[in-house]
Amino acid sequence: MNTAVTHSGQEGPLLEVEGLAISHAAVPITTPLGIVVERGETIAIVGESGSGKSLTARAIAGILPPGINATGAVTLDGIPLMRLAESELRKIRGFRVSMLMQDPFTMLNPLMRSGDHIDEMLRDRPEFASRAARAEEVKRRLAEVGIVDEDVARRMPFQLSGGMCQRVALAAALARDPELLIADEPATALDVTTQAEIIKLLRRVQRERQMGLILITHNLRLAFSTCQRIYVLYAGSMLEVGDAAAVERQPFHPYTLGLLLSEPPVDIRVPRLVAISGSVPRAADVVDSCGFADRCDWAKQICRAGKPPLAARDATRFTACIRQDEIQGELDAVRTATLSAAPTTPRRGGAAGALVRVDALVKTFVGRRGRPICAVKDVSLHIMPGESVGLVGESGSGKTTLGRCLVGLETPTAGDILINGIAAADFGAMPKADLARVRRTIQMVFQDPYSTLNPRHSVGQALGEALGASAGATSPATPERIASLLAEVGLSAAYATRRPASLSGGERQRIAIARALAVKPAILVCDEPVSALDVSVQAQVLNLFRRLQVEHELSYLFITHDLAVVRQITERIYVLYLGEIVEEGPTERVIGNPQHPYTRRLVESILRSAI
Repeated sequence: MNTAVTHSGQEGPLLEVEGLAISHAAVPITTPLGIVVERGETIAIVGESGSGKSLTARAIAGILPPGINATGAVTLDGIPLMRLAESELRKIRGFRVSMLMQDPFTMLNPLMRSGDHIDEMLRDRPEFASRAARAEEVKRRLAEVGIVDEDVARRMPFQLSGGMCQRVALAAALARDPELLIADEPATALDVTTQAEIIKLLRRVQRERQMGLILITHNLRLAFSTCQRIYVLYAGSMLEVGDAAAVERQPFHPYTLGLLLSEPPVDIRVPRLVAISGSVPRAADVVDSCGFADRCDWAKQICRAGKPPLAARDATRFTACIRQDEIQGELDAVRTATLSAAPTTPRRGGAAGALVRVDALVKTFVGRRGRPICAVKDVSLHIMPGESVGLVGESGSGKTTLGRCLVGLETPTAGDILINGIAAADFGAMPKADLARVRRTIQMVFQDPYSTLNPRHSVGQALGEALGASAGATSPATPERIASLLAEVGLSAAYATRRPASLSGGERQRIAIARALAVKPAILVCDEPVSALDVSVQAQVLNLFRRLQVEHELSYLFITHDLAVVRQITERIYVLYLGEIVEEGPTERVIGNPQHPYTRRLVESILRSAI
């Protein structure tokens, strides 16, 4: 029995959510949900995009977008939040409940100095009535989140890195000493070492303050390492709830298992990542059946005959799978079989016969006040035909700049680039015939496919233009050729009529890959192509890259900060730090036995949150 005494003198949990249902114009977004957070406890709400995680968090904080409605009960420390008038809720938000968003740049006013975001939160407290007192408190609050450089308070958000902005945003969220912090994907937009630092910081602050913490994430590995209990949300319904260690050890629902196995392991290379087929349905379309049934390998007619309830399996475990008792042995066996290692065979020999060769490349930009900024310093690398090579490092290491130099989007300051034997350091100075040959040889797949697709053009138009560029006017881009290209990336011909806005993130990335394949390149430069995707979609796209490499004998330069991803897709890697290569070699050797301190730090950043 729970006998915890709250600040208001009542017994019970810090937060209790009962029957919370969210809808838009009477169309359900979530079914009635229940969530409990004890004082000082950390819970995670996990699931793919479209599951209802962020809207649930916003409903708890009382900041749903216009037109979105919530019913049910949200009780904080004995206070029924959903019964309060907006004027009363304002006294709760920021003071007793605070939120930390995924993108710190959306939380920080670009016209305000960083320290002013914290100063603003302190002005209504009598002890900070004077400017000097607030300035001293801002300094203390920044130090709490690991910022000791006093100059940061005077800088604008655009002058800070993503990790530094997230620290400032966290300091602002904590400035009124909330009892409950809701962190919505607080590390997803950051590179791996910064992710680890932010999560470690969140855990430390939460423990020191004995604050309740709700972590919203699609990353089960992160949830397991950070939280005490896990809530698995899918298509607006709760599918599994339990102690984090117990769920990690033995997931009870096929969807939880699918999320877990979609995460690329950092310690081994697996034969194939488990990718959950299909996508998350709307809650309104699965109100009378198991929402996961159409994507589940164990579904039977009974799963579609009604909505499975979230039922207790023991004192701390709940699942909405009505076949759990029957299939648990199979779930366990699938997990064991999937997490078996697949050996890799790195290519031997030097750079002779390389498809791409880079020698002593330097790229310098002009910074503020005309100061030179060297983004790439004396980098040399090579990629063999049919080889997949990783380029690994944090944001700002020079990875993307190097990739852009290879495809002609940047011109190196010094150094040489040979692509298929053609000197390609300066695309603007190349003969037309050589330029055309190089562009057919090398293509790029970007991190954000939406920004590279014309929103006014259909998928068919985008692919048709690419096909026309590859074949010339003598071979028009027929519907059959467009359909064939779509089939290459696992999409039906019907996608040709759709526009980018109607596609999911994974579908857009498949279209971007199809467009790059239109010219039948020998090598793809892939710049963080899966970092913005859910883990299940990420697994689908990584499996697609593997298949295409075999079928087309493609070479890859795979740019990423994620060593778990790079281990699954590459044979060799180069580690880039501050524009310089600090380590290189076979992927298994470099990750398994890193020699440079920076590489070790990258590996440890992932392993601290590994399953």
